[in-house]
Amino acid sequence: MSRKEGKLYGIGVGPGDPDLITIKAVRILKSVSVIFAASSTKNDYSLARNIISKHAPEAKVETLPFPMDNDRVVLQKAWEENAKIVLKALSDRGDVAFVTLGDPMTYSTFSYLLKTVRSIESQTKVEIIPGITSYQAAASVANIPLVHGDQSLVVVSGAKGGAKLPQTLKIVDNVVILKTYKYFDQIYETLEDLDLLDQSTFFSRLGLPGEEIIRNVTTLKSATPSYLSLIIVNRKTNENQENK
Repeated sequence: MSRKEGKLYGIGVGPGDPDLITIKAVRILKSVSVIFAASSTKNDYSLARNIISKHAPEAKVETLPFPMDNDRVVLQKAWEENAKIVLKALSDRGDVAFVTLGDPMTYSTFSYLLKTVRSIESQTKVEIIPGITSYQAAASVANIPLVHGDQSLVVVSGAKGGAKLPQTLKIVDNVVILKTYKYFDQIYETLEDLDLLDQSTFFSRLGLPGEEIIRNVTTLKSATPSYLSLIIVNRKTNENQENK
């Protein structure tokens, strides 16, 4: 396939607050021929697109539909179709960008797209522009150090429930649990069983309307959190109290 020397930029636009986007990201967004953003197959809504509209209102933004499905065949078909759209844009229009919430290399749709693009066209030029993650923003807004001294930190996904949490929470000093919305009841029960509710802080919709920071997690029993929610667990309570 003969094509121009277009480069694919994977750009993190931060956790939600339009001000938490890097200067470099804004500069590149204003320079590329087209910007892609992920959306559900059910609609074309994209929070990432809303964020960049504050900084590059004239930019051309196209949404790529990705199904919220666990069927590997369905998912693979979507990755391949969207990867081909991106590759065609690189061939026809030069540099393009794909924007994602948080950081492109942290539980991001972009990582799957990148893998598929490279499987089709291995020589594709790629540059990643890192973004502020939701848990970095959460720690900052709540004044909770993620780690200090020789402490350990693990970032886990709650997308498939709390099955892996007990083992992790028993050996790691501090844990970030992302994607807590779908199996929140399981995650809550795990924290309760391990007597860690008092050492947990819940966050939802950081930097957006309806933002919540809840330190008394017991009030969330049987709750149904927003899609944009996470929990920070600090097991080293003595050190946490000493550093307040």
